[in-house]
Amino acid sequence: MASLAQQFTGLRCPPLSSSRFSVKPKQTQKVGAFASPIVSAVAVSNAQTKDRLELKKMFEDAYERCRTAPMEGVAFTVEDFQNALEKYDFDSELGTKVKGTVFCTDGNGALVDITAKSSAYLPVQEASIHKIKHVEEVGIVPGLREEFMIIGENEADDSLILSLRSIQYELAWERCRQLQAEDVVVKGKVVGANKGGVVALVEGLRGFVPFSQISSKSTAEELLDKELPLKFVEVDEEQSRLVFSNRKAMADSQAQLGIGSVVLGTVQSLKPYGAFIDIGGINGLLHVSQISHDRVSDIATVLQPGDTLKVMILSHDRERGRVSLSTKKLEPTPGDMIRNPTLVFEKVAEEMAQTFRQRIAQAEAMARADMLRFQPESGLTLSSDGILGPLASDLPAEGLDLSDVPEAEEV
Repeated sequence: MASLAQQFTGLRCPPLSSSRFSVKPKQTQKVGAFASPIVSAVAVSNAQTKDRLELKKMFEDAYERCRTAPMEGVAFTVEDFQNALEKYDFDSELGTKVKGTVFCTDGNGALVDITAKSSAYLPVQEASIHKIKHVEEVGIVPGLREEFMIIGENEADDSLILSLRSIQYELAWERCRQLQAEDVVVKGKVVGANKGGVVALVEGLRGFVPFSQISSKSTAEELLDKELPLKFVEVDEEQSRLVFSNRKAMADSQAQLGIGSVVLGTVQSLKPYGAFIDIGGINGLLHVSQISHDRVSDIATVLQPGDTLKVMILSHDRERGRVSLSTKKLEPTPGDMIRNPTLVFEKVAEEMAQTFRQRIAQAEAMARADMLRFQPESGLTLSSDGILGPLASDLPAEGLDLSDVPEAEEV
């Protein structure tokens, strides 16, 4: 027994706290783990409730201010707001003119900002007094600021319809009234015809030219697309009446044609006997014998339709409307019109014309002197020195000295 006891004396047992039967501390740890989330949830709930209460109070205060003092803290008054509306408000009645800025274009027209509640539209047919296919043809592009006229309203979206054409018509009528008052000659392009006359376009407006007021005997078909010199006969915007006269314009032009004048002309047509030259709306005949001092067998070798040249006026029959022309008189030397027409037209035409006029003046002066020499009842006589003066010796002897007239060279 003693030896057995000694054997057990050497054995050691682990403490109870380390054995598998120690569970109490573990239960304490589990209870602590569940308690922490519960405390956090309560804290969050309290914070949210506080925020809700503060937000509720904020809304209640705002509602009370809106009810009792709605304009408190606002930077402008009701009067300021009304003034701002009036500043950007405009009369949208038909015929009213407004300023606008183009901000978009398309194939049918352009959108225009006129500071209204909605944008306005400019149709392509209202963009110009002339016929166009696209608004850009007349310079209507984004960024363009212009004055427009209100001519209608689009019921679909309450947008306004604008026009530039109406404004241009007003300006065109005003321009025609001004030209009529100044009694000037204008150019009109023939764009149509009817049984009574032709229709001509002037300043973008269509006017009527009766056949009785056309100086030439050309038919309406022959005049189509040609330009005619015209004068205003009637300008009535209210009745949309615009009447022209070609005869009055031609009479003014013919009055300015003097014998010996050098004018610029255009070859219209060639005939076996000469060429017809347009000189400012008047047709003159350049006879084949007046083209050059040298013989011209074929006019087509010297002139062609459309050629521009200088011609001298030899004669002008206003009653019959005939004008005789010459380039022969402008030749420095015979044959220059055939060999070097540029020399004739650009360099010496005026010099030769001056010589021609001097010859005419000399001939007229001598003719008047011869007439007075044989008419003593006129009270004037021509002395041996070429002085034209009175017969009476007690009157001044000075008169017209014909000796100073230079002799013209033969051309």
